[in-house]
Amino acid sequence: MSRDSQRRFDVLVIGGGPAGMAAAVRAAECGVDVGIVDDNASLGGQIWRAGSQDGRSQDAIRWSELLRTAGVTMLCGKRAFDQLEAGVLLAEGDNDLCELRYQNLILATGARERFLPFPGWTLPNVMGAGGLQAMVKSGLPIRGKRVVVAGTGPLLLAVAAYLRKHGAEIPIICEQAPWSTLARFSLALLMHPAKIKQGLQLKRELAGIPFAANSWPLAARGQQALESVTISRGKESEVIQCDYLACGFHLIPNVELPQLLGCQIQAGHIRVDEFQRTTVEGIFCAGEPTGIGGVELALIEGQIAGLAAAKGMAEARKLFGEREKARRFARILDRTFRLRPELRSLPSPETVVCRCDDVPYSRLQEYTSWRAAKLHTRCGMGPCQGRVCGPATLFLFSWNPDSVRPPVFPARIESLAALVDGLERENSSVGGGF
Repeated sequence: MSRDSQRRFDVLVIGGGPAGMAAAVRAAECGVDVGIVDDNASLGGQIWRAGSQDGRSQDAIRWSELLRTAGVTMLCGKRAFDQLEAGVLLAEGDNDLCELRYQNLILATGARERFLPFPGWTLPNVMGAGGLQAMVKSGLPIRGKRVVVAGTGPLLLAVAAYLRKHGAEIPIICEQAPWSTLARFSLALLMHPAKIKQGLQLKRELAGIPFAANSWPLAARGQQALESVTISRGKESEVIQCDYLACGFHLIPNVELPQLLGCQIQAGHIRVDEFQRTTVEGIFCAGEPTGIGGVELALIEGQIAGLAAAKGMAEARKLFGEREKARRFARILDRTFRLRPELRSLPSPETVVCRCDDVPYSRLQEYTSWRAAKLHTRCGMGPCQGRVCGPATLFLFSWNPDSVRPPVFPARIESLAALVDGLERENSSVGGGF
């Protein structure tokens, strides 16, 4: 690896969504040298992803401007895939490899959608709700297309509103939570006036679209691509013709890189203290990896992490009360949209659970752990490295993936070779002769 590919920072932030941007800004305002790395072409993450004609929220514009004026070094289009040694990460771009050295590291790696297997879920045009929205933002034509939106959580409503704004026809929104739980959620919103305002705005944007609680997809059907979806509605089922099915069964935190670096996991999330410090010295974590909580909580946690990483503890402490309020709302969301046990019966014996290696549900039923299934069926060993089937089997069988191995993302052979060379140089410099 050439010396030109080495970068050094006082604080390095991995992840360019709201949490990462807030962390980088606050750290840089403390006068330290800050770098932020993201694998997309521009910062913002899924929530603030730029679209050609969409505009951006005022929050996104504000934090982007703060990031620019703070003098943060932005390294877009690069993905950290392994650790060379303590304090050194390797990140791969389209045509280059970077050695990133840091004093303190902030992990803001975000989250991804959870997919639950059901018959036909691998058909073309059956997509994650957020995934379809991202593709439309990137130019996928959706005008005139019929899109069934199904799953759970407020993301469904936001996606449906976005798709409708861009010309899609939404025949129905299916929410797996029961009406009784949604009613309690509505009452809880009285303590959060800003959320009520957002909800009323979505209600106006979705006026006229049928909304079904106690409802979820049972099967998707089509010859070469999706043609219809069968949904449950109480004790009945209904077949709806559609061009796309946008499914979103909540979010899964991206904890693979923190795990690789040795950060302790607790209840599926990265364990942090009041200053967002992980169990590894010099490594902080903010946003969805510490618990799914939405953009407001991510921004607050990011600021606390950035200030703490730059030794601004007194300023960070001032945000603790605001963070606790946001965490209370996150707990309400978790209780309201927790997946119901009936969804475990969705797969048929032939339903593929591991898409990478075509492993059906019936094969996995033979085993009692993730490790056993992985060894005998290759479940979780494909290109996604268990990012899709891992959370699915966690829900279906209560299996926990028990290890993370480098690289945490697919990497080029020459990048892996550079990693080996770097490790050999390190070993030769610290080892003695005979």
